[in-house]
Amino acid sequence: MQDIQNLFTAEGIQNPYPFYDNLRNHSPAIYMPDWNSVFVTGHPENAALLRDPRASVERLSLSAEDLRKPEFMPVNALYHMMLFRDPPNHTRLRSLVSQAFTPRVVAEMRGLIEELLDDILDGVAAQDGMEVLQDLAGPLPVTVIVKMLGLNAEDASRFKRWSESIAVLLDGGVESQIMMPRIMQDVQDMNVYFRRVADDLRENPQPGLMTALAGAELEGDKLSSEELLSNAVLLLVAGHETTTNLIASGLHALITHPEQLADLRAHPELMDGAVEELLRFVSPVQATSRVLKGEMEIAGQNVPAGTQIQVMLAAANRDPRVFHDPHTLNLRRDASKHLALAAGHHYCLGASLARLEAKVVFEKLLERFSRFELQQQHLTYRPNFTLRGLTELRVRMKR
Repeated sequence: MQDIQNLFTAEGIQNPYPFYDNLRNHSPAIYMPDWNSVFVTGHPENAALLRDPRASVERLSLSAEDLRKPEFMPVNALYHMMLFRDPPNHTRLRSLVSQAFTPRVVAEMRGLIEELLDDILDGVAAQDGMEVLQDLAGPLPVTVIVKMLGLNAEDASRFKRWSESIAVLLDGGVESQIMMPRIMQDVQDMNVYFRRVADDLRENPQPGLMTALAGAELEGDKLSSEELLSNAVLLLVAGHETTTNLIASGLHALITHPEQLADLRAHPELMDGAVEELLRFVSPVQATSRVLKGEMEIAGQNVPAGTQIQVMLAAANRDPRVFHDPHTLNLRRDASKHLALAAGHHYCLGASLARLEAKVVFEKLLERFSRFELQQQHLTYRPNFTLRGLTELRVRMKR
C-alpha cells in the first residue's frame, strides 16, 4: 500500500498519523510481499506481539557470514546488546545489567538532574529564550547518563555524536546508507574507547554504572568484555535519545495545547499522568521490529515463521479502540496502556530514568516561567523514522 511507502518519506516523518490511521482502518495488520513484512498498527495486536516468545529480536541480527565481512566488523560488538537477544540470553543479560541499573540508582539521580537543570535554565532565562534541542533536551539527558555511567563529562560531545550514529544505524533507513562511513568509524572509535575504559576500571574501580556492570555477577556468571561494551553503548544511546525527543516534542505539545498546559500548571499533581500522556502522544520511538520463530495469528491472519513484523508503537498509541479521541492531548487521560516504551521482555530498561528526567524538566519549566511562545512557524524532523525527533525548537519564555 502507498501509505506504507509514504511513512518513510519526509512527509511521513513530519506527520505519520494520517498514514497510520489509513493503514489501521484497512486492517490492524497488513502483509507487504515486497518487504516480506507485516505492518501492525493496532494496539491489542502489538501489545500481544511484544509479549509473545515467538516474536524474536535475535533473528534481526546480521548473519555470522555478514559479520565476517570487513565492512561489518565494527558493528559486530553491537549485537551483544540485550536489544538483539531473546530469552534465555536476554534474561541473563538483563538480570546482570539490572543489578547495576537499579531503581535506587535512578532515584538518586534526581538531585543531579535538578542541579543541572537549574544551571541550564539560569542561562536561558537571561536570554528570554532557548533552542530547546541545543540548550536543554540534548545536553541534559546525555550529561545525566554520562554521569551515571561514571564516564568523563568532557567526552559528552563525542558521546552525542556516537549516539546519533547508532540511532541512524538502528533506523536502517536511507540516511544510514548515506552515513555508513561515518557510522563505521564512530563504532570503531566507541569500541576502542569503551574497551580502554573497561580495562581502566578493572584496574582502578570508580563510582558509576560501568564499574557496577563490570562487577555484576549472578551465580558466578559475569558479563563478557563484548557484552559489557555492547550494553554500555546501549545504555548510553537509550539513556538519552528517547528522553531528548520526549522533552522537546513534549514541550511542543504542551505549548500548542495551552488549555492543557494551564491545567497542568494549576494542578501539578497531574504531572505523573501527564508524562504518560506525553509519551503516548509524541511516541519518541515510533516502531520496533520482530521476526517470527513460529507461525502466529495476527488480526485474524495466519502469519508464517520467518516473516518480519513491523511493530508500529506510535500507531498503537493512537488506536481509538483503546484511547478515546486518540489524536487529542488530554493530560487527565489514563494513558498507562501506551506502548511508547514497548512491553514484555524488552520493556525499556531506562523507562524510570526517562520518566524522572521528563517530570523534573516540566516541573522546573512551569515553576520558573509563566509563559511560553513558539518562535518558529514550521517544524522539521530528523530523517529518522524509528526515533522521531525535532531538528530544532525555538521557544521564548516569560518569568
